[in-house]
Amino acid sequence: QVQLTESGGGFVQAGDSLRLSCAGSDSEFRWYAVGWFRQAPGKEREFVASIGYIQWNGRSTTDYADSVKGRFTTTRDNVSNMVYLQMNELEPADTAVYYCARGSRRYGEAGLTDRTDYRFWGQGTQVTVSS
Repeated sequence: QVQLTESGGGFVQAGDSLRLSCAGSDSEFRWYAVGWFRQAPGKEREFVASIGYIQWNGRSTTDYADSVKGRFTTTRDNVSNMVYLQMNELEPADTAVYYCARGSRRYGEAGLTDRTDYRFWGQGTQVTVSS
């Protein structure tokens, strides 16, 4: 069974930074796109960012929601089976539970923004940004 585990959430002040980590449990993890979503209280889960599999040239495609472009960056390390979400210039509106998810198809690229594009989900990590 594929498992994803997020970590790195916390309580920070506006303008601070956090780095979230997503650990994949299986050896196939590298071949799938990974997405980041978040869900604030009373709101639907929304797309934040995605990263495609690492291609032959060592690069992955990435995609971001407009609300986080220029502030958040997602990367992946296939040696350690990890995906990261670096969040800078955090705002109170970024407060939510953050989830990582693995795409449904092998050789997935970034740009998968719908929850149905992802098959396996982590348990989430809370990010709280105080003003």
